[in-house]
Amino acid sequence: MASRADNIASNMSLANFSKATELRKRIMFTIGALVVFRFLSFVPLPGVNPQALASLADLGRGGILDLFNTFSGGSLERMSLIALGVMPYITASIVVQMASALHPTLAAIKKEGASGRQKLNQYTRYGTVFLCAIQGWFLAAGLESFGAASGIQAVVDPGYMFRVGAVISLVGGTMFLLWLGEQITSRGIGNGVSLIIMAGIVAQFPTFTANLFEGGRTGSISPGIIIGLVLMVLVLIVLICFMERAQRRLLIQYPKRATQRGQMQADRSHLPLKLNTAGVIPPIFASSLLLLPLTISQFAGNSVSTESTAGGIIVTLNQYLQHGQPLYMLLYAIGIIFFCFFYTAVVFNPEETSENLKKNGGFIPGIRPGKNTATYLDYVLTRITVVGAIYLTLVCVLPEYMIAQTGVPLFLGGTSLLIVVNVTVDTISQVQSHLLAHQYGDLIKKAKLKGRTR
Repeated sequence: MASRADNIASNMSLANFSKATELRKRIMFTIGALVVFRFLSFVPLPGVNPQALASLADLGRGGILDLFNTFSGGSLERMSLIALGVMPYITASIVVQMASALHPTLAAIKKEGASGRQKLNQYTRYGTVFLCAIQGWFLAAGLESFGAASGIQAVVDPGYMFRVGAVISLVGGTMFLLWLGEQITSRGIGNGVSLIIMAGIVAQFPTFTANLFEGGRTGSISPGIIIGLVLMVLVLIVLICFMERAQRRLLIQYPKRATQRGQMQADRSHLPLKLNTAGVIPPIFASSLLLLPLTISQFAGNSVSTESTAGGIIVTLNQYLQHGQPLYMLLYAIGIIFFCFFYTAVVFNPEETSENLKKNGGFIPGIRPGKNTATYLDYVLTRITVVGAIYLTLVCVLPEYMIAQTGVPLFLGGTSLLIVVNVTVDTISQVQSHLLAHQYGDLIKKAKLKGRTR
């Protein structure tokens, strides 16, 4: 028989929005913060010529800048105050997270609880400022040299003053985005940083859709290709929704304990292991490593003679590491699989999990506590990671193959789809949690009223 909680969850609908005033305030605050983010993406850096930037953006297609430009909602292409977006923070948080799992000192800080997490968050912010300063300096210097080599004056007054001003502006813009993301997390709905990344990706969707259908109207893109792309995106969205919610639930049993009635009862719970434990980190790392040589060759290609040895290497890199090339897709798939296993080993420690179960008196039926439990957890995690790596490789490589076959620049790549779907599912889950809590509150109020009338 279904419990009262199950009945409330099954009868929950969006019609309860009219009663959940706090939830509506949170949603409106989130929308307002995202609007501020989109306004900032159109504010250019001081000393930059926006018209010349548009010409330079067309020359720099296909490198790692395209990946960052997608996550920043086109801010990098327009060289706005938030051109770096929140990617430096993502990189710093990944590095700190890996270091806390590998370095003994940081691992000890991580085990301190809330105070340890606060220290690690502070280290992440320091790393963000450092990465922003380094990336901002090289971005400003690269903009000057790339524009001069291409014969386009994108910077009004090149020099050290422009670079220093650009670094200060970019660091301030990224830190403001982090503050805005924290405000969304605490006063809005969903994870603030993830929502900012998703908003940047979704903001380019109308332009891509308009260009796709305009190509179909003019005849440059056949209707069959358009239908195939739409069907592929829909199938990938369904696959991502299914696989991201998939779990391998291990039964955990605890010793029998005496209840209030004097009976002995054994408690049971489950240890959920996600099929895709690594999340979206493997595609981001793999694509960044692959596109980094291509971006360097693009910036250096105009200043190196093609007849020299270095020029020949640059030309070869540009030929074999372009989007859709067989070597690029092969290395991309290998990188995703490698980082799936590597990052899963970093974020999940079977020995630590088995020790925690042993301390709390829990055990897996048929498996001895301690070392045997850790070996079994590692065995199960390896098996499900194989499935997760195959799923991530399929989701990320299939759009690249479609781009190579059709010649249509598919905006919603595998990494973008993963981020959009994951953040959307997480936000909807939080909305449902708020609605469920609101219904529980109404149920408690009714119970108190009935108790007073008796």
